[in-house]
Amino acid sequence: MKALLSNAPGGPDTLELSEIDAPVPGKGQLGVRVLACAINYPDVLIIEDKYQMRPPRPFAPGAEIAGEVTEVGEGVEGWQVGDRLIAVIGFGGMAENAVVNAASAVRLPEGADPVPGSALLLTYATTIHALKDRGDLAAGQTLLVLGAAGGVGLAAVEIGKAMGARVIAAVSSEDKAEAACAAGADETMLYGRAPFDKEASKALAEAFKQAVGPGGADVIYDPAGGDYCEPALRSIAWEGRYLVVGFPAGIPKLPLNLTLLKSCDVRGVFWGGFAARDPAANAAHVQQLIEWWQAGTITPRIDRTYALSEGGEAIRHLAERRAVGKVVVTMG
Repeated sequence: MKALLSNAPGGPDTLELSEIDAPVPGKGQLGVRVLACAINYPDVLIIEDKYQMRPPRPFAPGAEIAGEVTEVGEGVEGWQVGDRLIAVIGFGGMAENAVVNAASAVRLPEGADPVPGSALLLTYATTIHALKDRGDLAAGQTLLVLGAAGGVGLAAVEIGKAMGARVIAAVSSEDKAEAACAAGADETMLYGRAPFDKEASKALAEAFKQAVGPGGADVIYDPAGGDYCEPALRSIAWEGRYLVVGFPAGIPKLPLNLTLLKSCDVRGVFWGGFAARDPAANAAHVQQLIEWWQAGTITPRIDRTYALSEGGEAIRHLAERRAVGKVVVTMG
């Protein structure tokens, strides 16, 4: 089979399209022909050895796939050759074949397109866990979403609206604002690119306050981090919840006096840990996402697709923050 391999730490240019043996499913696993692999920010980090998980090399990046079962491993029930699924596998998705733990596989609805299907789990499952379990978001509350035109940001806009919130989408350009509006955002605001000096940080804080209104943001969803964090926190409501989702703009340092003054919470969001510790609750979330997807309440936006041989460019496109929505590698 063909696979796009990381043989040494480095950027997208270090990935090499290679011919290797297809992996064999073990006990409790499924052999899968990969149909599509969605690209996420961890794929940018994992090939540079900057992610918390460091697979032994050589490995193919790609954590999120849609595929078709080609082989059923020992002890697996409920799956047959030809069934289609979506799954989060950590790495190995940028290849023509992969193995999936059957316990974590999710059946792809009949007739559903595997390209948006591949982009459903990681961003949307993270977001529904964040807003429901960590953010306690309630109907009528105000949700501020940073990086609102990325895959996880658009998921937050859509799920926030599905939960009845007023959603303010913060983005860096007019075309991204249009995408956030199309996803259902009530209002948008534009911010510049970090880093910010003291005066620019103060101005951004005022812009956030103007955008959310005098009551502040009940929940702030932050998949960006960096210099955006403190100005956004200054716009939080009394007893608001600040959700820490990711750090593509860098790991911020917060002045904790702000949390005292607003009596607010800063809450981490680690979907992988949640899914491992409470698989039943995660399964219920995923079922809700499937129902919303089939009803058209949520729709993964695909910015563009790449062939497997172009997988390095797919990762670069995401790393350079050019994507509006998700980037997907297809194997056809």
